[in-house]
Amino acid sequence: MAYPQLTDKPGALETAAAIRTGEISVAEAVDAAITRIEHFDAEVNAVAVPDFERAYSTARRMDERGAPEDAFEHQPLFGVPMTIKESFDVEGLQSCWGHEHLTDYVAQSDSDVVRRLKAAGAIIIGKTNVPIDLSDWQSFNSVYGRTTNPHDASRSPGGSSGGSAAAVASGMVPCEFGTDIGGSVRVPAHFSGVWGHKSTWGLVSKQGHDHPAMAKADGFVAAHDGALSIAGPLARNAADLAILLEIGAQVPLRKTAKPLSECRFLAITEFPGCPVDASVSEPTEEAIAALVDAGVQVDRASTLIPDLIAQQGTYLRMMNTAMARGAPSRDGKRASATDWFDLLDAQAANAYEWARLFDEYDFVLAPPAPVLAIPHLDEAVFRSTLRINGQDMPAGAALSWAGLATFPNLPATVLPIGSSHYEGASLPCGMQVMGPQWSDLDCIHAAEQIGKILHG
Repeated sequence: MAYPQLTDKPGALETAAAIRTGEISVAEAVDAAITRIEHFDAEVNAVAVPDFERAYSTARRMDERGAPEDAFEHQPLFGVPMTIKESFDVEGLQSCWGHEHLTDYVAQSDSDVVRRLKAAGAIIIGKTNVPIDLSDWQSFNSVYGRTTNPHDASRSPGGSSGGSAAAVASGMVPCEFGTDIGGSVRVPAHFSGVWGHKSTWGLVSKQGHDHPAMAKADGFVAAHDGALSIAGPLARNAADLAILLEIGAQVPLRKTAKPLSECRFLAITEFPGCPVDASVSEPTEEAIAALVDAGVQVDRASTLIPDLIAQQGTYLRMMNTAMARGAPSRDGKRASATDWFDLLDAQAANAYEWARLFDEYDFVLAPPAPVLAIPHLDEAVFRSTLRINGQDMPAGAALSWAGLATFPNLPATVLPIGSSHYEGASLPCGMQVMGPQWSDLDCIHAAEQIGKILHG
């Protein structure tokens, strides 16, 4: 099953290997990435905050020093140029989350993820575009403009890590780090035809990923990660995804790497209140059939699946409360401490139900979203509708497929599975592979094995 690929440029580990062997210099790798950005970004508009001059200086210093003998072990990304989502702090660079009145915020230090990436040898050459307040499945704002999908300029690359996915898909850079609370890594990966991973909540620190309005306040220090929201990588292959996750992880991860023939899968392809468009369901069914033909056990129903309607309702309440930090909702009601503890109790109960399910199953397969890349809108997606099987549906219902893994704090890897037609365009389609908490590397490994079955 083929899926559209826009570039044959090397990935992160391949680039690092070429640098270690002397095939290319760090400066050449950085120059090649910047040249690609200058060539493609006039149309794609993925890179919002370039940092080319410092990247060149860093590359020259690394070439003068040379790759350390233990680079493969301790600096696996030595010399690899990459970008990062605009919302992460990078010392000396602007972070405004799409707000014109916050463009005066310049980070005084690197976020934890950026520090880890730099320690692993990566060179940050810029930051990528986001929607205002990271709250849309598009990536446009009045500060940086609109990012387009490299597969079809009339379409969204997704959001809120849309600039991230577009930069990777178009070959500008081999890898990225984004964030996800409502599918903001998984949906861009799905829309743009790349790999993305929603990490187990708390695995990757989000220190230094704070709203600039808060970060500007005197004495502000973020002491915890926000509920539900995670940091996760995007790349063009599974191996790069795994190394990025290991670099970002605050704790060591286990990896069982079971062959698919020994795994039991559950496919969830229907969600009450949110049908899946044929453009997504057809390649999903083809992928599942290919797995079954290859001898993989895939169940289509289970009594262990939690009450998805209840899960979705509580997930939306928790996400909206967390993103608003308890501020009054549209009905004027402010969330109380009791409301928040009730949400935490419901989340814990839901996580327990999923843990019981994963006592029986190794992984769950599901669509990342009910549609493929959507045409550009002049308003936020979630204030509009989505066209699903010829009918307009409230766009908020589409968050069902994101919340499936987000609410119980589960990991989920999105891999490209094929292409399909949606509203007159041929576009990539992805599938998410969910697993139990802390099985992040196993999700990526399973997705990699699935990809080999589907694409050879």
